[in-house]
This record gives sequence, structure tokens and C-alpha cells, in this order.
Amino acid sequence: MIGLLTKRLAGLGLVLFAVVSITFFLARLQPGGPFDAEKAPPAFIKEELLRHYDLDGSLWSQYTRYLGDLLHGDLRVSFEYRNWTVGEVIGQQLPVSLQLGAVAFLLSTFFGVSLGCLAAMRKDTWIDRASMLTALLAISLPSFITGPLLIGIFSLALGWFPVGGWGGVRSLVLPALCLAAPYIAYIARLMRNSMLEVLGADYIRTARAKGLAPRHIGGRHALKVALLPVVTFLGPLAAHLLTGSIIVESVFSIPGAGSIFVNSIQNRDTFLLCGVVILYCTLLVLFNLIVDLAYSALDPRIQQNGGSQGE
Repeated sequence: MIGLLTKRLAGLGLVLFAVVSITFFLARLQPGGPFDAEKAPPAFIKEELLRHYDLDGSLWSQYTRYLGDLLHGDLRVSFEYRNWTVGEVIGQQLPVSLQLGAVAFLLSTFFGVSLGCLAAMRKDTWIDRASMLTALLAISLPSFITGPLLIGIFSLALGWFPVGGWGGVRSLVLPALCLAAPYIAYIARLMRNSMLEVLGADYIRTARAKGLAPRHIGGRHALKVALLPVVTFLGPLAAHLLTGSIIVESVFSIPGAGSIFVNSIQNRDTFLLCGVVILYCTLLVLFNLIVDLAYSALDPRIQQNGGSQGE
């Protein structure tokens, strides 16, 4: 366990170094610059701004100075949000996205696993067909269509939830459901296929021959093994949901962190872009580490010594 943690934390450092380096050079090498907008400042003011943001000198010197600041925990100052540090910008909007993403993650996992198990246990029945048809519709409809549909039905027609904005539990329900809908479908389909494969295994047939009830076979014998592919999917999913969705946040007028990534690219806000990339990559590696630890808990045959064995 300690060896796995040490290896993954060392890998996190290498991953962050690589992605920050690539992001920095791509942002700085693209045409134009953060101060080359339509109303660009005079040349002498632009030079002063470059010095102020420590972007003067060669590209390599800018890069090495930035890495030095990162090693000291300094994410620098945003170009677009003047007098705000990158940490302050992200910290201002990230909690909203974290709440929305956490609820969407729980909805995706619970309903996806439940629907998948139900469809597998009732294979080729109307329950199975209805579940998979619903999943297909949820995957096919993009968020910018699902969101207005939910607003039209549950906000305008029924008046159960607010149209948009942020504040209180009621304002969280529709955007979380909209964000979770396609992933409920993905998990349900994945869980159904995995459950069907496990239910056809020899040890399950032996359990049936012993006269065990179907709910005991599904819950005690098949569920843990069938969950393994779903757990693999949950790691990247958690990182994606917790960093926000710009479409859902835009549809429901939620002041989350989803727009930061796009705005930082449009505004050529190099330091803010790198900060968002660092956040996302850190979450991705950490959640994948949790997935690896969950693997050994679900199936003791899997050894965590740099890979999975015994499968």
C-alpha cells in the first residue's frame, strides 16, 4: 500500500511537470498575447505590463521563472482578473462546481449501478428494454437540450424548481440531474454488460445449483466483481464532474468554475490556464489512485504492485 502511494505521488509530480510545461509553451507560442486585444495598449505600457506579470525576457527564462514560483506554491496573478491571484479566482468559483459535481457523481453512481443491475437481473424483459432505451435517449441528448427540457417541465410548467441561479438545495436538483443524466446511462449500460458476464460464470451457476435466492446471488456473489469496470470509469468521471461543466453551468446560470478553462484560453490567460490544468490533473491522478485502492477491496485477487494481476 505504501509503495503504491509513493509511486503514484511521484507519478503525479511527473504528470504535473509535463502538462504544465506543454500548457505553458502552447499558451505562450500561440499568435498574439494577453495584451494584444482589439484595444491594445501603447508599446511602452505593454512592456511595463509584461514586466509586471514577469513575462519579459526570452520564453525559456519566463518558463524557468514560472516553474520556480510553482515550486514555492505561487500560481501567479491572472491577466483577466486584475489584482486577483490564480488561486483566488479558482477558489472563488470552484466550491460551486464541487457541490454540483459531487451531487451529479452520487446520482450517476447510484442510479447507473441500480438500473444496470436491474436490467441484468431482468434480462430480455420489458424492464431491461425500458432501462436500455432510457439510457440510449440520455446518451443521445446533449446537455444543452436536456437542460431546457428540464427547465420547461419542472420549472415553468410545474414550478417545482427555480429556472436558474444558485442558492439552496432546490436550485441544485435540475443542474445536477442534467449533468448526471448521460453518465447514469453510461454506467447503467456498463453495469448491465458486466453483470451479465459475471452471472454467466461457473461459480454463479454453482450458487444457483445450491438453491440460493437470486437476490443473494446478485448482491453477495456477483455485484462486487461486476463493479470493477464501473469503478474504473468512476475515477476520470469524478475528476470531470468536480471541475464543472460549462454547458450546464451556462444553461442554469450557475457561477461555477466550468467557464474558467474556456475564458482562460480565449483571454490567453496563461497562468490561469495552467492553474486549471494543475487542478484537473491532480484530481484525475488522485481519483485514479482511489480507484486502484478500491480494486483491491472489491477483489482481493488483484495485487497493487504496479498493475493488476490474477485477473
